[in-house]
Amino acid sequence: LGLLSPAQVLADPPPQERQETLRNMLRHDCGACHGLTLKGGLGPALLASDLAAKSDDYLVDTIQNGRKGTAMPPWKLFISEQETLWLVQTILKRH
Repeated sequence: LGLLSPAQVLADPPPQERQETLRNMLRHDCGACHGLTLKGGLGPALLASDLAAKSDDYLVDTIQNGRKGTAMPPWKLFISEQETLWLVQTILKRH
């Protein structure tokens, strides 16, 4: 049996109020660059179908640390790693 990395299991959901804050962040803060419908803009689309080939670990790292050479900033000062994993899994419709 192989060991699962933390990103291969479902993230514990944050409290309901924080979930709403994170969803709002996704719509407005992420949507500012990725398009308000998340179909792309300055940044790439954030739809489940567009992200399916990317690992949870890659997506969490991108959100937490940003991407050098792109407009993607790091968000680790605003959102924890566990919350980031939950948000990634929410986008990918695993929650």
